[in-house]
Amino acid sequence: MQLADQVVVVTGAARGIGRALAERFAEEGARAVVIADLDAEGATTVANEIGGVAVPTNVAKESDIIRLVQHAERMFGRIDLFCSNAGIIVQGGAEVPDHDWQRTWEVNVGAHIYAARAVLPGMIARGGGYLLQTASAAGLLTQIGSAPYSVTKHAAVAFAEWLAIAHYDQGIRVSVLCPQGVRTNMLATAPHPGIGALLRETALEPNQVAEAVVKALAEERFLILPHPEVANYFERKATDYERWLRGMRRLQAASSSL
Repeated sequence: MQLADQVVVVTGAARGIGRALAERFAEEGARAVVIADLDAEGATTVANEIGGVAVPTNVAKESDIIRLVQHAERMFGRIDLFCSNAGIIVQGGAEVPDHDWQRTWEVNVGAHIYAARAVLPGMIARGGGYLLQTASAAGLLTQIGSAPYSVTKHAAVAFAEWLAIAHYDQGIRVSVLCPQGVRTNMLATAPHPGIGALLRETALEPNQVAEAVVKALAEERFLILPHPEVANYFERKATDYERWLRGMRRLQAASSSL
């Protein structure tokens, strides 16, 4: 995908990776960039800065995503690229309360499902479209300190993978973004301080992630890894699961002492 003259929607775009994506897409000459975020004021600020359109959106509500899609299509006639980017993290394991598990599921997985459900019919009818879904390296590996994040990001990768297979022959392209640490509010307030400290050592700036995304979209590459080393970790996990688990246990122990 070349972004010039494309109509793009980005959720979670008031800050962090979403904001960087919106800014980068505008630089690439997108016809329109729709800024969707629960933070209406932040979305408006970004939209004003890049000449985009702000639409306050709670991605955990399917009705909000339907409204977002309908608004963009009324204004611009189509959506070429939908970036389902918003995400949250909570600390803990099996003991995490049901409402936090549900909230994490709704934002980290449900929002991708709602977006695909809303935009795919129009894209398929036009013979093409692109879905970019932000997951995490945790969706390929795991997230020490947060079972809900790890589980939902695995599910997000699985859903993107399924879409990439099921709709390819209908002209739909899918990419899933799986970074490690990125210098955003989520990393700054990481629920597991030790892991947060380790991730910050190799953390990228959001604009570096956005640059990796632009290159991957041009190549129509499914798996986007701004941290290339994640591919090596993923390969080790696949080829020797027991060894990988031992290594992750050591990492957990080491992070607990930080």
